[in-house]
Amino acid sequence: MKMVDFLIGIPETPFRNMYEVVIQFAAILAVVLLYWKKFFDFKNINFYVKLLIAVIPALVFGAILKKHIDAALSNLMFIAIVMIVGGIILLFVDKLFTKNKIQNEQQIDITTAFKIGCFQVLSIIFPGLSRSAATIVGGMSIGLTRKAAAEFSFFLAVPTMFAASAKSMLDVFQEGEYAFVSADLVTLLVGCVISFIVAFLAVKFFIEILQKFGFKFFGFYRIILGSIILILLLIHK
Repeated sequence: MKMVDFLIGIPETPFRNMYEVVIQFAAILAVVLLYWKKFFDFKNINFYVKLLIAVIPALVFGAILKKHIDAALSNLMFIAIVMIVGGIILLFVDKLFTKNKIQNEQQIDITTAFKIGCFQVLSIIFPGLSRSAATIVGGMSIGLTRKAAAEFSFFLAVPTMFAASAKSMLDVFQEGEYAFVSADLVTLLVGCVISFIVAFLAVKFFIEILQKFGFKFFGFYRIILGSIILILLLIHK
């Protein structure tokens, strides 16, 4: 989102910062709809326990590293470089993990869920490293198939983005730097609806692409986008 702001020149405000987080949570709610049987199967308490355990590392390190995160998020050069390096890694991921046997969420135990949650922390430490990429590749490194790792990554995004959205909104209200007006609420609502619809269509597409072609497609995308941002930053120096 910081890169989009840079490209189209949106000024930074408390509302904009909150907007960026909240529309991402709206996008994640598309996952809840797509996998509603999983999220609303209240007999399967173990599923909720695994998500709770997995989200703990991000919550802890997010609080501890807040100053680092804020500084890193404002450093677009750093983000662009991380995108390029992450993209290069994705080009080789498919050849590294070819014998994985964990094929669904039911086969993921508490310890494995926690380990995946630890991989999620990498996206906090290194802004520009996709949260989903960190958790999917992390999951595959400990035995999950591509599909199982991608689905659990989406599941884990729900509590993670809920916590981030709640914290962002709380910060805006506590700091008292911004007074909401009706136009802002409409903007937020429209943004959330659009984000939800796009994400709903994109999640299934992402899973299908991942299963058919692996990570190379996304690796090239990150390298190209990161390189464009890097070139633009150097030009504007």
